[in-house]
Amino acid sequence: MLSRDHSVAVDPVALERSISKATEALLGYRQSDGHWIFELEADSTIPAEYILLRHYLAEPVDAALEAKLGNYLRRVQGAHGGWPLVHDGPFDMSASVKSYFALKMIGDSVDAPHMVRAREAIRSRGGASGSNVFTRFLLALYGVVTWRATPVLPIEIMLLPMWSPFHINKISYWARTTMVPLMVLAALKPRAKNPKGIGIDELFLEDPKSVRMAPKAPHQNAGWFYLFRSLDAVLRVIEPMFPKRLRQRAIDAALAFTEERLNGEDGMGAIYPPMANIVMMYEALGKDENFPPRAVTRRGIDKLLVIRDDEAYCQPCVSPVWDTALTCHALQEAGGDDTLAKAKQGLDWLKPRQVLELKGDWAVKAPDVRPGGWAFQYNNDHYPDLDDTAVVVMAMDRVRRHSGTREYDEAIARGREWIEGLQSRDGGWAAFDVNNLEYYLNNIPFSDHGALLDPPTEDVTARCISMLGQLGETAESNKAMADGIAYLRRTQLAEGSWYGRWGLNYVYGTWSVLSALNVAGVDRNDPMIRKAVDWLASVQNQDGGWGEDAVSYRLDYKGYEVAPSTSSQTAWALLGLMAAGEVENPAVARGVEYLKATQTEKGLWDEQRYTATGFPRVFYLRYHGYSKFFPLWALARYRNLRSTNSRVVGVGM
Repeated sequence: MLSRDHSVAVDPVALERSISKATEALLGYRQSDGHWIFELEADSTIPAEYILLRHYLAEPVDAALEAKLGNYLRRVQGAHGGWPLVHDGPFDMSASVKSYFALKMIGDSVDAPHMVRAREAIRSRGGASGSNVFTRFLLALYGVVTWRATPVLPIEIMLLPMWSPFHINKISYWARTTMVPLMVLAALKPRAKNPKGIGIDELFLEDPKSVRMAPKAPHQNAGWFYLFRSLDAVLRVIEPMFPKRLRQRAIDAALAFTEERLNGEDGMGAIYPPMANIVMMYEALGKDENFPPRAVTRRGIDKLLVIRDDEAYCQPCVSPVWDTALTCHALQEAGGDDTLAKAKQGLDWLKPRQVLELKGDWAVKAPDVRPGGWAFQYNNDHYPDLDDTAVVVMAMDRVRRHSGTREYDEAIARGREWIEGLQSRDGGWAAFDVNNLEYYLNNIPFSDHGALLDPPTEDVTARCISMLGQLGETAESNKAMADGIAYLRRTQLAEGSWYGRWGLNYVYGTWSVLSALNVAGVDRNDPMIRKAVDWLASVQNQDGGWGEDAVSYRLDYKGYEVAPSTSSQTAWALLGLMAAGEVENPAVARGVEYLKATQTEKGLWDEQRYTATGFPRVFYLRYHGYSKFFPLWALARYRNLRSTNSRVVGVGM
């Protein structure tokens, strides 16, 4: 890390050249209808699960595709022998078990050097019994372990009233859509077809059939966990005695829930895990591959594949709305008539994707709020999200400010109305739901991942405040905004940073909050802002960039730890500092120089590291677009502010 006394002069001509090259390169990714979509890469678990799904169903072997998937899995194997959750990350047991299983399934010899290394890495860390709950369900479906290794998930949960301690509308959208078909599978307990008869007993230190429930996870409270564990033990005894008629009613309720939300080839929830579970569910119910709901979902899974000349992997979902909205912000910052026209065409593509009619699951807790959000994917009307909605609204408002057009007025108004209506009672905003505050549920045995809920977070709250501030609201004029700012005051860490739930991590959260506080009119000399600025400057790397690793999500976080610089995290830090009025801070000039120095000949940036988050400590994301639009955005913002007298960022992001 670097002190702030070393200044750097930024050459304006070279800066303009960098901006022009980056703009041209970004415009080159534009789709024919005006939108942008970039690859969204997770870890090895999704491509491994895709292979295992095909063999679960005994689908015809596609040797060419399997070879490409195998190449991908072998390439991302870690130096430790197992598979990590992020680029160059530490060993992860579940990712390693699934990846080994998938490679063995496609024909890799257990004696091949990479398989020997993987097996030794797994066994030396206690063996495959250390896998998480989702992996245990997969292994139970394959008959590797018994169902006693998984928590009881009675399908009768579907019939519980809303006032009960556990209800599917008290958990997050991603957990809800994943669990409903999984509960049907847990009730029917089918067995994978697995025509090759592949197993992985060699990854266990004990007889796999003897494996029982997983121990308490580090995030879980012992009292709550053992209470729920006792309940699980009781359910395990009495579940077989549940009346058959009641069970059928519950399965019918699960099917009704699923079929209302099938969402065509975009899939229920538009994410891989529910889609895979749905296909297996219909298989267990005796529906063949031509049964329309199964067939359409199965086709949707194949649409998540990224297939190259020599490699292939499966994305967890796609991100066209997010990619397009953020690209439009970067292009509006870059400016120029043609660039602004292309950005507007992107917003015109987004406009009809606003969900205006359907009340999704969010309406269970907010029945009087009108729909008005945007989803993350091409189609996911039951599950729009607040982050996308706020970002789209701000991009549309920027066009309105620039050109005076009124064509986005209704879309902006409805988006704002929906966001204000989904503020949680603690003053914060969550990603998809409102008042999803049943924290005790993270202690059930199923929730070893700690991501069962969708509570308010600092980064999404900041985005919603940014939107309100950009639309002219202040803490004095708007109670929602005042409550949101109070939430952010409460959640700032002593070091000065804010947590980033959906981006990695405190750099992302701090950028988001500083952008919000600026446009909300909070005084730049407020101690909250000064502490955040000092923290961002203090964690700048020697090379002038910023970086942060997934390890920052550990439960015993004690402060920033040095990590290699990335272009996207550097851009966030720069945007945050500039929002706080620090355009003349030497740290900003050094960050700008870092971006200029690391720009490739093609005008973009190479970024192998993962800088986004699916679930902290469990699942991370590499948005291939982040290194394309965020650095451009930061460089153009710097140029624009240096050319004004006020040095004030006048927008919410």
